[in-house]
Amino acid sequence: VQLVESGGGLVQPGGSLRLSCAASGFTFSSSAMTWARQAPGKGLEWVSKIFTNGNTNYADSMKGRFTISRDNAKNTVYLQMNSLKPEDTAVYYCVIGPTSWGPRGQGTQVTVSS
Repeated sequence: VQLVESGGGLVQPGGSLRLSCAASGFTFSSSAMTWARQAPGKGLEWVSKIFTNGNTNYADSMKGRFTISRDNAKNTVYLQMNSLKPEDTAVYYCVIGPTSWGPRGQGTQVTVSS
């Protein structure tokens, strides 16, 4: 099983980033996928999930700003993040399954700062 996140970086408040997670080693199309994040000094926080049928859920603080999507042909899950805030600064992980506690990648750093 391998999950490789990419797309993080430094962005100003109000800006946007699109994270990608390339998956391999398991049946991606049959798996719900989750994005989670960990801010400095804090625990792992669930961000969003997408089910195999395309249904999605978001944490309240991300609703209307973040959009999760998947491309089963590319074995990739995405997280489009708009209207970013300094409190969105964290390492973002993609996770196999509908919770934050499954196998995850190495993460990608997102820093929101002016």
